[in-house]
Amino acid sequence: MLFSDVVQASETVRATRSRKTKIAALSALLAAAETAELAPVVAWVSGELRQGRIGTGWRTLTTVDGTPATTATLTVAAVDAAFTELAGVSGSGSTNRRKELLTALWAAATADEQGFLLRLLTGELRQGALTAIVAEAVAAAADVPVELVRRAYMLSGQLPVTAAAALTGGAPALREFRLEVGRPIQPMLAAPGASLDEVLAEFDGEVTVEHKMDGARIQVHRDGDRVWVFTRTLRDITDRVPELVALVGALDCTSVVLDGETLALTDSGRPRPFQETMSRFATSVLTPVETTPVPEPAPDAPGPVAEAAAATVTKELLLHPYFFDCLHLNGRDLLDSPLYQRRAALTEVAAEYTIPALIRPDAEAAAEYFDGVLASGHEGVMIKALNAPYAAGRRGRAWQKIKPTHTLDLMVLGAEWGYGRRTGYLSNLHLGARDPETSEPVMVGKTFKGLTDALLGWQTAEFPRHERARDEHTVYLRPELIVEIALDGVQVSPRYPGGVALRFARVVRYRPDKGPADADTIDAVRALLP
Repeated sequence: MLFSDVVQASETVRATRSRKTKIAALSALLAAAETAELAPVVAWVSGELRQGRIGTGWRTLTTVDGTPATTATLTVAAVDAAFTELAGVSGSGSTNRRKELLTALWAAATADEQGFLLRLLTGELRQGALTAIVAEAVAAAADVPVELVRRAYMLSGQLPVTAAAALTGGAPALREFRLEVGRPIQPMLAAPGASLDEVLAEFDGEVTVEHKMDGARIQVHRDGDRVWVFTRTLRDITDRVPELVALVGALDCTSVVLDGETLALTDSGRPRPFQETMSRFATSVLTPVETTPVPEPAPDAPGPVAEAAAATVTKELLLHPYFFDCLHLNGRDLLDSPLYQRRAALTEVAAEYTIPALIRPDAEAAAEYFDGVLASGHEGVMIKALNAPYAAGRRGRAWQKIKPTHTLDLMVLGAEWGYGRRTGYLSNLHLGARDPETSEPVMVGKTFKGLTDALLGWQTAEFPRHERARDEHTVYLRPELIVEIALDGVQVSPRYPGGVALRFARVVRYRPDKGPADADTIDAVRALLP
């Protein structure tokens, strides 16, 4: 298959808002691909690389010079091989070698292909062809039920692998996917709930009310003596959390998969700030920790303070696990079992480390419990339907979160240069929700409230790494960073494309554990309208 076929399908997807047209274009592309081409093609139209990060950031790519080819000759195999070679470049002379490989690739590409490569390699392939749409296209191309594709993807964690199985083996191959201990699955997600009383009534009291902790999501796996710990985004952090590994290794079982939260506590047992917990997971500057104020820039400081960054926690904090679900125990998969059975298994294997919960409470007991949770320093409560299975990778009403104030996870679309004491810092944030149909950002407001000196310094250092454009007043970003925003409500407004605007929005924290697909949708924002 020619690489230009992928580019053309991508352009068709970018040019339409019709979900049906997007799926048809991608389905035709996948149906035409050879078996060996499926993995790279699926990864690319999902905006990803099969090889992961290959060391080609925006700054590297802007130095590549290549006159576009007049005829499309590049093949999918050739481009994928080039990415594999780039991923393997390291050591002395790697910068020059990487540039040589990119220059050769650019010289062989047409103008349209060069544009696609640039968007793909900089993470800017925002065309609405994200995993939900690609999964539907895989189902259409393979003529199998989309639910089979979604479940296989949930269990494999890799859409290219799922697509290859669907298109070569059909429904029987997809049904072969099982939970595999040591391979993470996509976590089940919660939707915002309106109120305790409404959610209790929705499930006729057949719920568990749990602490909603301000911690980091973890998924732990154990098979015999081997233990793995994964983050919400399925990143393996086993070597960074030895205390969790030791704890899980000591449980009385032969194999187990647990879902939960982990957080650092103060000496009095209250939760430490989320950023301090996340400092244990950090592999980059994407975890700002507000411990030391950044000094004011000099009045004549030229432009941004690129070297300013938040202080980091130097002393490693002990993490405490709080498990709330058991997905596998001693050879038995529990994904399809109702929550009350999964909780029984959880209590059997890890009772000492189970998250505090109230089972089948009445309205008065639930309200009292909620007040106690807030008094102990936690965010709120999670209400979960006891009869629901574990819907991995999905955000449904079977799990609902209740907080005392509204909060939304939004994409940072840009930031304006500050003035006065904030001169030289990127300050006022442009905020976007996610369009559930296209996955593209929809701007819903701006805010500079809640930004400490440490966060101002971190933003100024970090945002240029995600820059897509700028003008005299604003740096516009690729929608990669997620920030948690507290707000008093939402109002109708013609000022922004979504027709709504946030009221009294303020920054709570950045969420390095989340990506664009985890941002709240514009529908969730509109649901907060009076």
